[in-house]
Amino acid sequence: MAAMTSRALFAVVLAAGEGTRMRSERPKPLHLLCGRPMVLHVLDALAELDVDRVVVVVGHRGEWVTKTLVDHAPSNLEIEFVEQPEPHGTGDATAVALTGLPHDWGEEADIVVLPGDTPLLRPATLAALVRRHRASDAAATLLTAVVSDPTGYGRVVRGRDDLVAKVVEESDANETERRLSEINTSIYCFRQAVLAPSLRRLSPANLQGEYYLTDTIAVLYEAGYTVQSLTTADPMEAAGVNDRAQLAVAEAELRDRINERWMRRGVTMWDPERTYVDATVELATDVSLLPGVILRGACRVGEGAEIGPDSTLVDTDVGARAEIRQSVCTHASVGARARVGPYAVLGPGSIVEEGATVQPFTTLPDEEG
Repeated sequence: MAAMTSRALFAVVLAAGEGTRMRSERPKPLHLLCGRPMVLHVLDALAELDVDRVVVVVGHRGEWVTKTLVDHAPSNLEIEFVEQPEPHGTGDATAVALTGLPHDWGEEADIVVLPGDTPLLRPATLAALVRRHRASDAAATLLTAVVSDPTGYGRVVRGRDDLVAKVVEESDANETERRLSEINTSIYCFRQAVLAPSLRRLSPANLQGEYYLTDTIAVLYEAGYTVQSLTTADPMEAAGVNDRAQLAVAEAELRDRINERWMRRGVTMWDPERTYVDATVELATDVSLLPGVILRGACRVGEGAEIGPDSTLVDTDVGARAEIRQSVCTHASVGARARVGPYAVLGPGSIVEEGATVQPFTTLPDEEG
């Protein structure tokens, strides 16, 4: 990916939304997906590209979002934070983001713009979007998807030579436009030289009274620029998360991906549908996970260890060839070849020495001791 071109590449992540439909004090970008905040999954995808700088736009409880990303974002990303003081739409947020980019970037830079609530986006798809954009010398390139039910999404309208002419939000679409099945995923790649001027042409003359980033597409097309698209083969990649139901759907999809990846790396899962492994977990080869296993947080499991059935581990280290049966371990350490359970509870700070056995119905540390 780094060899795609020597042209500068920047990224803008829009993470200022309050997420009122989540009904939570937690900012929407920080809701957990497989143990990791949503927006960090987006940054993980960007970290696989050769991005010169990432600008994250924050708003609602921005200090919380900023601290989380400073502490946990991929170390190879240079991240700048800018604040959108008032929620005036994605177009306004993108204009604010441009203030966080270097002024000496030159005219040949490209800018990827994407929401902070698309945690299922794959790095390969982002890379393909940038390649398509540069190969066609487009002013802008959209990631689109064709879906059976486009309800709630902006529709992609085609113009001359099948180029993208505009994106119409559902609330502003007419009956013909609402029947279109190609949707905008809100993921773009823009040529730097045209983005700022097109943003200045936006108007809040719509039902929401906001500055839509999507309206830049019509501005560029009407000015004679080429606007291209890349259609993702998997619409789930671009699925946004706006409420708890959508969060559960995204969680299930991401867990399936995580389980498949570990199984292809040499981990045995007796029943993947009943095995839950957070994105932050590390598993060695020949680990066996029996039905009902939940591994949360920063768990590390050594080679040949066997866990389950019906065991929950949180931030726990497990040594090679250890066995844990029907037990709960939290912030604990289990040595190599140790045996735990069934029905044991290891509390914070518990240490099981190498080769030791924790008998059934044991609680550590022993509060009565």
